[in-house]
Amino acid sequence: MGKGLEGIVAAATAISYIDGINGRLFYRGIDINDLAQHSTFEETTALLWYGKLPTAGQFESFQRKFLENRQIPNEILALLMSLPKKTAPMEVLRTAVSALSSYDPDDLDNSLEANVHKSTRLTASMPTIVAAWDRIRKGQWPILPHNTLGHAANFLYMLTGKEPDAKSAQVLDTCLILHADHGLNASTFSARITASTLSDLHSAITSALGTLKGPLHGGANEQVMHMLREIGQVDRVDQYIRGAVNAKKKIMGFGHRVYKADDPRAAWLQRLSRELAESSGNRKWYDMSERIRVLVQESKPLPVNVDFYSASVYYTLGIPIDLFTPIFAISRVAGWTAHVYEQYSDNRLIRPESEYIGPMDVQYTPMAERR
Repeated sequence: MGKGLEGIVAAATAISYIDGINGRLFYRGIDINDLAQHSTFEETTALLWYGKLPTAGQFESFQRKFLENRQIPNEILALLMSLPKKTAPMEVLRTAVSALSSYDPDDLDNSLEANVHKSTRLTASMPTIVAAWDRIRKGQWPILPHNTLGHAANFLYMLTGKEPDAKSAQVLDTCLILHADHGLNASTFSARITASTLSDLHSAITSALGTLKGPLHGGANEQVMHMLREIGQVDRVDQYIRGAVNAKKKIMGFGHRVYKADDPRAAWLQRLSRELAESSGNRKWYDMSERIRVLVQESKPLPVNVDFYSASVYYTLGIPIDLFTPIFAISRVAGWTAHVYEQYSDNRLIRPESEYIGPMDVQYTPMAERR
């Protein structure tokens, strides 16, 4: 028995493939490097959902549906305004996504066509929820979605009220592509388990969001940024990391269950972090990250994972640390929904066995005789 189901094949999928030995990732057979270089998040989402890249006409229709479904119902906005300001953004997103099912016109329809409509509404509106909550908790009014900006640029616009520069928008768009799917990771598996009961799509995505919230999954890049802020300066990196290594403390952003070579997404995020550092004139977070990487890999040849450089990328873009994991969700919902379709298409209830390791034939003792 593999602890944590390690090495256990639990599903067949045509959505994404991870070559952990050689550090490669494919969406529908296309290398992630090609998609990061040439695609957009919207186009990548269409690829994941439909199995192939869209034609120009198909993409125009697909993109228009995204634009038309960015707004959230007023009732969901009122729900956000009623929540305590201390509520964590991932908790807000999980709650709002669950509540959205009540306002979805296809709520009770579990057909593929209806689920594509629901997926479009969810994927298009999740950035609106996250940005709205960030402003509400700061005592500001939410900003309506822009009617022409791309998915990534629109999110940055709703956070600040200002249209982002082209570089910032392009960087975030690439990040969304890189995070859109990644095999049978914990949150995707939980979505498929929920779907396997023939529960609805909103329930499956709510399950995935609850799973992603954990620091061993989506929250790792937040922990990386907290570490960078704690260290504070490049000249303090060596003492901090060597002390952590000697104390055998886990350093977030290194190691991966699947990859034995560097995560291919990490190479892109390293590049984006460097480009942002150079264009913004603020090299501190990138330089610190590079020094940490060198020191950690000198002590143990652990591969860099996707969380390590995404921390400095998001922070340099001006995004609050506790929004890092919601951004992960804004991207990964494209993959989650693709997996839900796939689960429904050839469904069997996911119900693994367990190995019992407790006592046997224990006699019942009346309460008066218990000690």
